[in-house]
Amino acid sequence: MKFLRHLLDKQAKLFEKGGTLERLSPLWEATDAFLYTSGKVTDGPSHVRDAIDLKRLMVTVVVALTPCTLWAMYNTGLQANLALDPSTVMSLPGWRHAILRIIAVLIDPYSAANPLACFVHGALYFLPVYIVTLAVGGAWEVLFAIVRKHEISEGFLVTSLLFPLILPATIPLWQVALGISFGIVIGKEVFGGVGMNILNPALTARAFLFFAYPAQISGDKPWVAVPAEYAVDTFSGATWLAQAAATASGHAPLADASWLHAVLGLIPGSMGETSTLCCLIGAAVLVLTQVGSWRIMAGVVAGTVATSLFLNTVGSETNAMFAVPFWWHIVLGGWAFGTAFMATDPVTACYTDTGRLIYGFCIGALVILVRVVNPAYPEGMMLVVLLMNGFSPLIDYFVVRANIKRRMARNAA
Repeated sequence: MKFLRHLLDKQAKLFEKGGTLERLSPLWEATDAFLYTSGKVTDGPSHVRDAIDLKRLMVTVVVALTPCTLWAMYNTGLQANLALDPSTVMSLPGWRHAILRIIAVLIDPYSAANPLACFVHGALYFLPVYIVTLAVGGAWEVLFAIVRKHEISEGFLVTSLLFPLILPATIPLWQVALGISFGIVIGKEVFGGVGMNILNPALTARAFLFFAYPAQISGDKPWVAVPAEYAVDTFSGATWLAQAAATASGHAPLADASWLHAVLGLIPGSMGETSTLCCLIGAAVLVLTQVGSWRIMAGVVAGTVATSLFLNTVGSETNAMFAVPFWWHIVLGGWAFGTAFMATDPVTACYTDTGRLIYGFCIGALVILVRVVNPAYPEGMMLVVLLMNGFSPLIDYFVVRANIKRRMARNAA
C-alpha cells in the first residue's frame, strides 16, 4: 500500500494548479479519496466536523443495499427459470442464453432448484444494467466536475446502484443509458450537483423511462426475463400488486399467495424491490448508523397503516383494492424499498425532525391512495416520493416558522 501511496503522491503535481493535467484533477482526486482518507484538514478550532464524511456515508448506503443487490440477481434468475418451458431452452435467443448454454457443461443454469444457477442466470441481467449505469452516469459526473472545476462526489455510487434495482430485468440497455443520463443531468446537475438537487436522481431517471417508454417498464411483460413464447402455458408475468388491482371480486389473487413469499421476495417485480426482508435489513443498517432517518420510515408506516385501515372500513363493491389490508401493501411493489432507501434520501427529504414525520406520513398515505383509488396504476411509490420531494422544503419552512413562534411566545412570557 505504501507503493500505491507513493505513486499517487508522485503524480499529484501533474493534476495540481499549473500542472499539465490540471483540468483532469477531479479524476485524480476521486481516485485518491476513494482509496485513502482525504488529506485536507481543518486548521482552525472554529469548525466542528462529524466523524463521518460524504464518502463513508455513501459507502454505508451501498452496504445497506447489498442484500437487495444479491437478492436481485438470485430472484431474477429464479423467476426466469420458474417461467421457462424446458422444451424451449435450447432455442432461447440472445447473448445471455448463448453464455448460459456454454456454462451448461458445469451447471444447469435453468434449474430453479439450484440457487447458484438462479444467481448466475439473474446476474446476466442485473450486471449489464449496472455496468451501463455506472459507465454512462459516471461519465456525466466526471464531465460536470471537470467543467465546473470541482471534486467528483461519491453520491453517484448510491445512485448507480439504486437505479438498476428499481428497473425490470428486461429493460433495454440503451434505455438504461438514456434514463440515467436524464436522471443525472436533469435531476441533479442542472440544480448544481450533489446537495442541491430537489428530486431524487434515481427516481427521476425511472420516472423518465416510465413516461417515455411505458411498454418496457410497465404492464405484465417486463417483470420476468422470459419471452411469452418460451414460457410455460400457466405463466403470468403480472406482479401480485397488479393482480390485486385487476380483480373486481376482492383480493382473490392474494388469498392463494403466500405472504411469506412476498416478505422474502420470491415474486416478480423490479429487480431489487421484491424482498421486504432485504429492505428491512438495509433499513436497520441505515438507522443504526444514523445515515437514514427512522422518523421518515416511521412516518411512512404510520401513513400506510392509517390510510389502509380507513379505506378497509369505507370499502367498495367495485374496487377490490379497498379491501387489501396494510400488511399486504407493505410487502408488495416498491413500498419497502422506497421507504428504506428513497424516502430517506438526506438531500431531497426534510431536515427538521417534525418535518420528517410529516413528510413520511404523507408518503405513506398518498401511496395507498394512488394504489387504491387509481387501480389502473397500482404502484405509486415512485411518483409519491418525487411529489413529496418537491414539498419537503415547504414542510420544513412551516415547521421552522412554528418553532420560532413558540420560542417568541415563551420568551415573551
